[in-house]
Amino acid sequence: MPNLLIKPNGTHGRVTHVTPETAGWSYVGFDLHRMKPGEIAAAETGRREVCLVFVSGRGTATADGESFGVLGARMSPFEGPPHALYVPAGSNWSVTAETELELAVCSAPGGGEHKAKAIPPGTHPQIVRGTGSNVRHVTNIMPEDDGSAHSLLVVEVITPEGHTSSYPPHKHDRDDPPNESMLEETYYHRLNPPQGFAFQRVYTDDRSLDEAMAVEDGDVTLVPRGYHPCATCHGYDLYYLNVMAGPKRVWKFHNAEEHEWLLQRQTDEGSA
Repeated sequence: MPNLLIKPNGTHGRVTHVTPETAGWSYVGFDLHRMKPGEIAAAETGRREVCLVFVSGRGTATADGESFGVLGARMSPFEGPPHALYVPAGSNWSVTAETELELAVCSAPGGGEHKAKAIPPGTHPQIVRGTGSNVRHVTNIMPEDDGSAHSLLVVEVITPEGHTSSYPPHKHDRDDPPNESMLEETYYHRLNPPQGFAFQRVYTDDRSLDEAMAVEDGDVTLVPRGYHPCATCHGYDLYYLNVMAGPKRVWKFHNAEEHEWLLQRQTDEGSA
């Protein structure tokens, strides 16, 4: 099995490159470009669809022969919701950096008659999940109910210092609708301040997969199957960008049974 913890390859250019082949799975791809003003990132989508997420900085974007102008407003992923751009299969895209730019390229198999579309901040409102030290702030970029893609699901999460996230532990590795959907997943992690670290565990019920990782600023983790909770450390907020895809564009998960009691505790805390 490939290493589940992917470190960035340098600080400039395409620093992260995850493909289905390198990850040992079938659907999700993820690239991260760190660009200087005037630099260009561009590609053909081929049989895959793409969601470009402007993690930080601004760039002039074109997709499928259409100009979308300057996208991106925040200079840090901790400064509010993102700009994003969906690019369908069988087309191309190009981004020219206007400032220092961190551009995520999320990809999965494409299909259908979807069109290139900008996804501005506020398209989907930020929501709060959990209670107490399990609170986190979720901004959907491409959720399952928006009808804008063939297989891509993309979401950002901010987890405050000392909190847990993707918790209670849940998994989505069985194609068993409506109980559970099979989705591969990547996490792109950022820390604030950047010298911090957090933890993520990826494990299955039978522990045939059980890996605990210290994640640092810029790391990517792979979730081929199993549960995948995160925890931050005191003093450091955690951002992550999730990319999910599988045979169906549906997010249905199964909670670890031994930890389901935490959901009732959250309900009680929320109603107190």
